[in-house]
Amino acid sequence: MKFTHATLPQRVVFAAGESPAAVAAEVEALGGSKVMLIASDREKELADPIAKEIPVVLRHEEVVMHVPVEVAGRALRTAVDAGADILVSVGGGSTTGLAKAVALTTGLPIVAVPTTYAGSEATNVWGLTEGETKTTGVDDKVLPASVVYDAGLLTSLPGEMTVASGLNAMAHCVDSMWGPRADPIDRALAQEGIRALASGLPAVADDSTGIEGIEQTLYGAYLAAVAFASAGSGMHHKICHVLGGMFNLPHAQTHAVVLPYVLAFNAPHAPEAEARIAQAFGSGKAGAGLAALRKVLDPPRALRDYGMPEDGIAKALGSITKAIPDNNPTVVTDENLTALLKAAWAGDPIN
Repeated sequence: MKFTHATLPQRVVFAAGESPAAVAAEVEALGGSKVMLIASDREKELADPIAKEIPVVLRHEEVVMHVPVEVAGRALRTAVDAGADILVSVGGGSTTGLAKAVALTTGLPIVAVPTTYAGSEATNVWGLTEGETKTTGVDDKVLPASVVYDAGLLTSLPGEMTVASGLNAMAHCVDSMWGPRADPIDRALAQEGIRALASGLPAVADDSTGIEGIEQTLYGAYLAAVAFASAGSGMHHKICHVLGGMFNLPHAQTHAVVLPYVLAFNAPHAPEAEARIAQAFGSGKAGAGLAALRKVLDPPRALRDYGMPEDGIAKALGSITKAIPDNNPTVVTDENLTALLKAAWAGDPIN
């Protein structure tokens, strides 16, 4: 056994129903006195109680999927003009991503309050989109200093989004089994993340207001993100980032669609990962475990349902091939990658 593992420094607070007080405590602990609160107008009702407890100098509501560079630029200018000394983000991955874009330039600390299972709050990965190209990078400046998980903030998350976002978290776990820097610690965290998500998601799908199911899913999503931050972005995420940026596809739904195809593609050549994933699902095979979960959840099934054109497969092929790490378990060729993308585009059954 020979590896190097880096653990990212971050405070994590689970506080169901107590996010206003918990966020205030984190802001105070970080010495913040001028908060830039980032929350879209869709999250206003969730953000308002938090805003009342912290010293807000600016509320920023322009949040756009995939964080376009021009949107990030406007947020940065408003943060500087307001003299903000700390960022509080209340929302999903796009909201956290915008806070990260501001922090990337300013170095301001972030207190992240997730309202989905995106996982961005637990990683030092940033992403910006310019035109049709989404660029991602790693920088410790964008890692939120604190994360406040309040299950009560997710009770109003629509069922379809809950499923897509939860399967996005599942994709973090699966990619962490064979990411470019994956190590035994990442795999252990990812395996427990899969177990927790497989337990929590059906409960949330059955009762979207059940705190216990939401907390189990949040716990799994957090572990998934921690594993992913260490292991790095594997084949699955490279595919989704290219397609998302190129065709403006919804982030969580794209991940939910692509996941079973990548698992089927890589599992035959990654026996240890396959065994871990299967065990986490309580199934004989990894693919069967995921299929059984998806049958319960009724998830997104085809990229064409979200606006990807069929000729986009050929257009994206070269960019995806270049992005996939060299250590991917299965050797990637134009032929097998095209077959995978065609199947995901159409939502074909997995053999």
